[in-house]
Amino acid sequence: MPRKYQYPYELRHLIYFQAVAQHLHFRKAAESIRVAQPALSRQIAQLESALGVTLFNRTQRRVELSAEGDALLSRIEPLLQSLQKFPEELQAVAQGEVGRVRVAFTGLAMATVLPGIIREFAKAHPGVRLELNESPTSAQIKALREGEIDCGFFHPETREPSGLKTLLLLRERNGLLLPSDHPLSKKSKVRLKDFEATPFVLFPRSFNSDFYDRILSAFSKSGISPVIAEEIWPRANGIGLVRAGLGATFMTPSEAKQLPSDIVFLPLEGPTPESRLVIGWRGSTEGRPCLSAFTRIAVSGN
Repeated sequence: MPRKYQYPYELRHLIYFQAVAQHLHFRKAAESIRVAQPALSRQIAQLESALGVTLFNRTQRRVELSAEGDALLSRIEPLLQSLQKFPEELQAVAQGEVGRVRVAFTGLAMATVLPGIIREFAKAHPGVRLELNESPTSAQIKALREGEIDCGFFHPETREPSGLKTLLLLRERNGLLLPSDHPLSKKSKVRLKDFEATPFVLFPRSFNSDFYDRILSAFSKSGISPVIAEEIWPRANGIGLVRAGLGATFMTPSEAKQLPSDIVFLPLEGPTPESRLVIGWRGSTEGRPCLSAFTRIAVSGN
């Protein structure tokens, strides 16, 4: 036992003291906790000796708490109440009713499926705290493997990352997000090759190499080379640069449901990259009730 946890008294001494403090009568206190009165008196004497103070002022007619006893009572009441709640609280943890889930997400997740998942989970598990953090795919995979997050919403790699379990939540062809004053913004039908002279706002390839390569492949199949004006993250910053008129970017129809008036979304015909969104976690959710409940809600609508 570490020295800092070695005390000259035990839990039972505090329980016996509390009983006497509540009844201010040794016989009644002994009856309430079902011990013999002499044994109770010895335990109180042991506690006073261990603490080096007098906890009760005793006369033939009455028992009163001393100032030291009153101070001790105020300190142990919350402690003993907390100990009484331990079984109930641990059962709640085991059943996934309390705890936390550390969740990372991309901009695509927050713009599509994640708000609904959070809403449903909060209704079903109000005692579980969600810790949310926006991060790119590469950072999420690393954080999952190192146990820094419990689950993530990210763009999957071509092969499922080793050691991780993933489930597909969204799969959509991308269109283009343009400034509303772009020469092609009023067209009803466009192809990627129509934007050969248009600068593009993308993200750093290291953040999601598979999706980035699918973008380059779409340009190649369209017979053009991309003009990349900026590579920026997070997603909201890229959209902001489109609003500023720096270029176009790719977006799924699900993301484009609510847009400000200074940008427009155009579906693309022909080659275009496909966005995929998965929820992923490391290993099994068995023994992790909060995570199990969260993933169950996340995949229930898909």
